[in-house]
Amino acid sequence: MQITPVTPARLVDEVVELVDARPGRVRLALDGPPPTQPLTLAERVGAQLRTRGRAAVVVSAADYLRPASVRLELGREDPAEYLDGWLDTGGLRREVLDPAAAEGSGQVLPRLWDAAADRAHRDRYVQLPGDGVVVLAGALLLGRGLPLDLAVHLRMSAPALARTLPEDERWTLPAYARYADERGPAEEADLLVLSDHPDRPAVRR
Repeated sequence: MQITPVTPARLVDEVVELVDARPGRVRLALDGPPPTQPLTLAERVGAQLRTRGRAAVVVSAADYLRPASVRLELGREDPAEYLDGWLDTGGLRREVLDPAAAEGSGQVLPRLWDAAADRAHRDRYVQLPGDGVVVLAGALLLGRGLPLDLAVHLRMSAPALARTLPEDERWTLPAYARYADERGPAEEADLLVLSDHPDRPAVRR
């Protein structure tokens, strides 16, 4: 095992190189808790892919949450439900991941549900070409059986996560602990990034 410190810019390059090594459509997940900023990384990866001539659609898992009446049925601070019941995996499959498969239609919906307003986004479908890339960013994405071609896990240790999560989000800590223990995201990922300090990441090879 080798751990290599990288700059944030070099991390973008590493992820893009993973994608570039695969022909056809690619479904990439950037998985990490909020302090690791997976969506920021996804936007940078998407921008660089476009400069290289590959269409890229960035999808935030936060835009694929289940309605509040479902995900908050057991309360607003239930770690078990946060781990297993918040993400609309069926919607992600139907509107993003299945259409983005090699044999799929290519019709991808970037946003489905506005969790703040608790109503559907009025978004338009995007046509993904034959070599297009979906970059899905969010937390707790792996180990769910989602059809992904590549996965990057931004791992943050339990002490670092407890230190960096806002006070009103620390109730989620047991969910992240279970996720690490039960879902094995570090083992499932094609690229593991040590992200205790997101501005100074390191790649484990």
